[in-house]
Amino acid sequence: MRDVTHDVPAPHRRSFLKHSGALGAACAVQASLAACSAGPESTNDTGDGGEGPNRTLTAVIGYGNDGTWDPTQTASAFCMAANNHIYEGLLDTDPISREPYPALATRVPADLGATSWKFTLRPGATFHDGRPVAADDVVFVFDRILDPDTQTLAKGFFEPWLKDVRKIDERNVELVLKFPFPEGASRLTLAKIMPKHVFSRPGAWNDAIAGLAVGSGPYRQTAHHPKSNTTFEAYAGYNGPRRPAFKKMNWLTIVDAAPRVAKISGGSAGAQIADNIPYANIGVLESGGMTVAGGFGMNNLFLMFNTARKPFDDVRVRQALHYAIDTEQMVEVALKGHGKPSSSFLNEANPAYRRAKTVYDHDPDKARALLKAAGVSGLRIEILAVNVSWIVDCLPTIKSSWDAIGVRTTLSPQETTAVFTKMDQKRDYQVVAAASNPNQFGLDADLIMRYNYGPENLWMRYARWTGDPVARQLFKDMDRATREPDAARKKAMIQDYVDVVAQQAVLYPVVHNELMTAWDPSDLAGIRAQPYPGINVLQARWA
Repeated sequence: MRDVTHDVPAPHRRSFLKHSGALGAACAVQASLAACSAGPESTNDTGDGGEGPNRTLTAVIGYGNDGTWDPTQTASAFCMAANNHIYEGLLDTDPISREPYPALATRVPADLGATSWKFTLRPGATFHDGRPVAADDVVFVFDRILDPDTQTLAKGFFEPWLKDVRKIDERNVELVLKFPFPEGASRLTLAKIMPKHVFSRPGAWNDAIAGLAVGSGPYRQTAHHPKSNTTFEAYAGYNGPRRPAFKKMNWLTIVDAAPRVAKISGGSAGAQIADNIPYANIGVLESGGMTVAGGFGMNNLFLMFNTARKPFDDVRVRQALHYAIDTEQMVEVALKGHGKPSSSFLNEANPAYRRAKTVYDHDPDKARALLKAAGVSGLRIEILAVNVSWIVDCLPTIKSSWDAIGVRTTLSPQETTAVFTKMDQKRDYQVVAAASNPNQFGLDADLIMRYNYGPENLWMRYARWTGDPVARQLFKDMDRATREPDAARKKAMIQDYVDVVAQQAVLYPVVHNELMTAWDPSDLAGIRAQPYPGINVLQARWA
């Protein structure tokens, strides 16, 4: 959920881990690789610029580019979006439908209900340093993901159902499943194939965290400047299904809303496309000739409570604070109508959605009664929040709602990386407000719920909830649902444990909102606004 979503470990938003290291060190190790070649020194340098098919596509991303770039770890919106252009999985997915298609593999398995999937690698596929992609590279990545001694974000997406990945020969691999799991096909896009000869070197994973990216995809990374921009160039050796339409790209990271919108506005606009468009700016951009389109999905503002700190160990207190929030006002004032109060952990368009048994409609009297029943009075709360623009817009509603029931509330918005560095360092906190969008990873409910409530993931460690008896039972229920072969029964089991998540309100969405993307239709064609942070231009072109 940082950036995550996303801007969270995920989310919107969203890197999952905050690590030390600098890209300069990565380039020193891999100086010969294209990923460390020279590039612009600031966001003012956009490459060739000019006109014609060789001009640079400039994009503005409303999330930071300084999260981890390690594809097995990242939940950063910027880094995930960029990695989708740099790397390939055996299968990748359509950015909207999330249907799998062959990427490094030559085909999707004919029988997704089998417990063995065999893949042949695309003939002539090479990494950005010119070395061929081989079965050893596939095994290398999956070995890291499944390694019991290595805790990666991707492990939670694969370990429950994937037993082993084996090399058959140089161009063929076999995935052995623990049980039939058709949903796994779309998850293969989350296992980006990385060159073993690069990332098996000492210190290389730290380099990946810091920004080193070497893949086999249509674009190679040419420069990376944290908190500024990342540049790309079409990879001439790419022979896969999503050919690059832009010779060069420059992605700017501009988290603050005003300068982000200014960058794509007016006759002197310095970019052709931007995500995370504030709702208040839609009309002005459209009147200026821009296309502005949105997508509803799992994007949400969530609250996460530190259950190791009283009184947030009491479910009644967590529920009271949710009941207190005037979500209709939040949707109307902060989101300008582009959102809905949460009626489940899942958004209403999700195939597994069912209205939860516990829905936190605005009820300040019930909130006061719950606090009284819990013996809590005179509560003071500091909300540690990410500074993603639309989250900042929502915070005053939370404060006024909590103040109204006698909870003295202080807002403390900070950079996303700063917020989750504190989480990683196990520093004390009361409540975190952040943005998340598990749709960055896919649409299946099993994945979404495990991303947030997996027993070994960071979110549950952040919330200090894994030892709770309700949590332990929840984890067992999740495992049973994952293994359930009947699709209808699996859906019902997921819906039942989502009710538990709603009732407990340890980490829970307040509102689901629409994400807006703006682009210049006189410059770009084939753009599709996605309901999760970032952009995907693998099927776009110059107009």
